Amino acid sequence: MKSWIRRLLPFTQWPRPSARSLRKDAFAGITVGLVLIPQAIAYATLAGMPPVTGLYAALLPSIVGILWGSSALLAVGPVALTSLLTYAALHPLAEPESGQWVMLAIWLALYAGLIQFLLGAFRLGVIANFISNAVITGFINAAALIILLSQLPALLGLQSQDFSTALASLQHHLANADATWLWSLAFGLGSIILLWLQKRFAPRLPGVLVVCVVGIAVSALFGYQALGGNVVGLIPAGLPAPQWPPSLTLEQHRALLPAAVIIALISFTEAMASARTLPNPDGRLWNQNQELVGQGLAKITSGLSGAFPVSGSFSRSALNLYVGATSGWSALFAALCTLVCLLFFTSYLQHLPRAVLAAIIIVPVLNLIQPKAFLHLFRTSRDDGVVAVATFIATLIAVPYLHWGVLTGFLLAMLFFLYRRAHPRLIELGLDPAGTLRDRSLNGLPPIAPGVLSLRLDASLTYITAPLMDRFIRERLQKETDLRVILICASAVNDMDATGADTLSQLHQDLQRRGIRLALSGVKKQVRDRLAHIGLLQRLGDDNLFVNNREAIDALAAPPREHD
Repeated sequence: MKSWIRRLLPFTQWPRPSARSLRKDAFAGITVGLVLIPQAIAYATLAGMPPVTGLYAALLPSIVGILWGSSALLAVGPVALTSLLTYAALHPLAEPESGQWVMLAIWLALYAGLIQFLLGAFRLGVIANFISNAVITGFINAAALIILLSQLPALLGLQSQDFSTALASLQHHLANADATWLWSLAFGLGSIILLWLQKRFAPRLPGVLVVCVVGIAVSALFGYQALGGNVVGLIPAGLPAPQWPPSLTLEQHRALLPAAVIIALISFTEAMASARTLPNPDGRLWNQNQELVGQGLAKITSGLSGAFPVSGSFSRSALNLYVGATSGWSALFAALCTLVCLLFFTSYLQHLPRAVLAAIIIVPVLNLIQPKAFLHLFRTSRDDGVVAVATFIATLIAVPYLHWGVLTGFLLAMLFFLYRRAHPRLIELGLDPAGTLRDRSLNGLPPIAPGVLSLRLDASLTYITAPLMDRFIRERLQKETDLRVILICASAVNDMDATGADTLSQLHQDLQRRGIRLALSGVKKQVRDRLAHIGLLQRLGDDNLFVNNREAIDALAAPPREHD
């Protein structure tokens, strides 16, 4: 009963806070909250949503995410990658910031959240592992580059999002610089410089907040909006009113589902990477299924709040740890900052230049572009390197349909995986001077004894690998007519399916007709059980079953006994 309650209400297991820990969590939470507010507005614009929905996504979803998640320090809310995926999914379907766009984003959050919740509830979190690190590396680097390019027009004070039009606009402004454009350029480039200086020389300061306050003050003081500058504009005060969104057509639902699956998987791998690297100060172990439940409920809450999909933020989680958070209470204090902002301070945000928001998005995204990650993958595994590069290229080509990039990488990774499983290491073993079995051809070793063929399959014996082993043995039988024993060293065989068992049984019958023994060594329990089930274990007999290779060597290296 207690375990059921613990799973249903995991926050009941939080340790009782002390006055000292609450002070530390309050400081950490307020610090993160002051960074979260401008980031939430920036990521809302990246998702094509009205700025106020970023604050909605930062309020209740962050509370639900920490209460039902398993990581005490994971900051849940708007993040760059999920916002980009939202924009990419909705771009072909509606106009950004329109009522139709908002409605589709809400349904996207509901679908992605429901997928994550069901995966966690049914303990299927392992499915997220099917998206390999190579796919994630390629996709994140491509997505970061797409985000960077998408924000350059706003950063440089250009109105158009189209690259060619923006380039023409930039050339026009360079030739005919006006005051409005120069102010926009100053806000954008100045914000990037300030954020870089803050990160380098004062990492404990909430640099994002400082840049926003300075930008708002300068914009209001010099009348940037009156000059025609692009600002956030009026943000309505008040709390979100949770409600079920209007219904969609069947075609719209169908169009959202692929993107919802991609967001559910990619955002969880992003959150998972953060949660794995963050220690739990309260001693709880991180649980991917519980985290899926928490992340799923947070997305559903975001949708019901009128906002877009959220996820776990690595940068805010790292800041949470850096400033001394001790428990999930810090996330509650961060949400309190968002609550106060929504109630009393939204009017101060209307003068915030969009160029500043672009800088807030660009600076952390620059850290996601890591060319060295591709080199590392190629050095470790050429297959993974190819998958990462293919995912990167496919994602860039598929804009705005970014899910095709992930799908390309996933399918290619599966093909490589199946190819490796279809071509396992199958070697003949020889006896080295130390008395152990090693690769005979690689080390130039003799066989265990004349007439003995010993081999090892470094894979499970399945419908894919069993024919390879069977052909290997039969080819050797044709070449070496004096073989008297076939020894299969099965210590690396972790499993056996019906095809593998039938192949081994048929091989035993054929060898028996030729007067050749079939022996096995190091057979694991699950394989022994399968062999016993089909009766092959009994037919082989104890004389042909060895506990380990040493026992097989001692028995088979002896000369054959003469029969009367």
